[in-house]
Amino acid sequence: MQITHYGHSCLLVQTGSARLLIDPGAFSSGFESVRELTAVLITHQHVDHLDVERLPALLAANPGAELITDVASAEQLAERGVTARAVAAGERLDLGGSVVQTVGGQHAVIHPDLPVIPNVGYLVDGLLLHPGDSFHVPDRPVDVLGVPTGAPWLKAAEAVDYVRAVSPRVAVPIHEAVLSRPQMVYGLLELLKPEATTVRVLTPGEPTEV
Repeated sequence: MQITHYGHSCLLVQTGSARLLIDPGAFSSGFESVRELTAVLITHQHVDHLDVERLPALLAANPGAELITDVASAEQLAERGVTARAVAAGERLDLGGSVVQTVGGQHAVIHPDLPVIPNVGYLVDGLLLHPGDSFHVPDRPVDVLGVPTGAPWLKAAEAVDYVRAVSPRVAVPIHEAVLSRPQMVYGLLELLKPEATTVRVLTPGEPTEV
């Protein structure tokens, strides 16, 4: 098995019989030039995992690729005229000679005030697990784990505990782009702040009246 990381949660997994691209999102780059894909798999609808602007061109350049997503993402794409195969946890997919099992089912909790959306993890040939935005622990050993390392819904200790719980031979850090994009957390503060509170992001080195 060969893996190429295109930044954040985007992985190209080459099994020997299939070429699977997982989560080509807005924080990833370089996946646009990938060709001869067997399938494109989306874990959930967040923009850092599903770039609806670049996805159509990717699919057009890979006419033989099947698009597989969670139910909510499939509905979102249908509104844009893009057809996807909607899956839920517990399904078995035969993709170009590789077996992909769908696991998990729900996104990790970002905040109790926000609804929990669908999230489907993908277990490829029983060897590699891409959990999307979740800490899903499979009921069997896995060889390679894509481990989220930075997000509004996790802290470093949880990432460590997740690796310990799964205990893979290889842990591949993913979901790291937000560590250099604090705007995601700023947006969460703005969304959930008290009504009387103003969030002011200060420019380093620039005096600001508050």
